[in-house]
Amino acid sequence: MRVRLHVSDAVRRQELTALLEASGHVPADDAPDVVLCDLAPGVAVPGEAEAPVIVLTGRVPPGDPPAGILGREVSARQLDLAVRAVAAGLLVRAPGLPVAGGFGAAEEAPPLTPRETEILTLVGEGMSNKAVARRLGISVHTVKFHLEALFAKLDATSRAEAVAKGLRGGILEI
Repeated sequence: MRVRLHVSDAVRRQELTALLEASGHVPADDAPDVVLCDLAPGVAVPGEAEAPVIVLTGRVPPGDPPAGILGREVSARQLDLAVRAVAAGLLVRAPGLPVAGGFGAAEEAPPLTPRETEILTLVGEGMSNKAVARRLGISVHTVKFHLEALFAKLDATSRAEAVAKGLRGGILEI
C-alpha cells in the first residue's frame, strides 16, 4: 500500500517509515492509498478527500472521526493491519482510547416497566389500543397512558418507531 505520512518530527517520521517498510508498505507523497497522521497537540486532522486517514494519537480528535484511530505507541503489526483495513474501507479503533460519539456504547434508555413492555409487545404484534386493553383487562385510557410513558422513555413519536426502537434495544424479540 502507498502511505502518505503527515508527521512534523523528523525522528518520528523515520520510526514510522521503518514500521511501514517492515510491513511492505511504501511511503509516498502522491496518490496514496492511506494517509498516516501522527497527531501532535494543536494539529488538525487532514481531510479524507484523496485517501482514508489513520491518526496516531492518545485521544480521539474533535470533529468528524477519521477512518482509523490508533495509539501513538503502535506496533508494526497493528499499523500494518490498520493500513490494510482502512484501505479496504473499514473503520479502525484502538482499544483503550476514549471514544467519541458513534463509537461508544449506546445511551441507556430508562427501563420500561413490565406493563409497558407487555403493551409494547402487543403493539408490536399489530394490536390496536382497544385490543390491547381487552387482552390485559385494563381500560383503553390506561393503555394510552402506558403508551405515552414508553414513547417518552424510548424517545419515539409513533407506535411503529417505538416498536422499532424496542427491537433494536433488545426490549422486544421477534
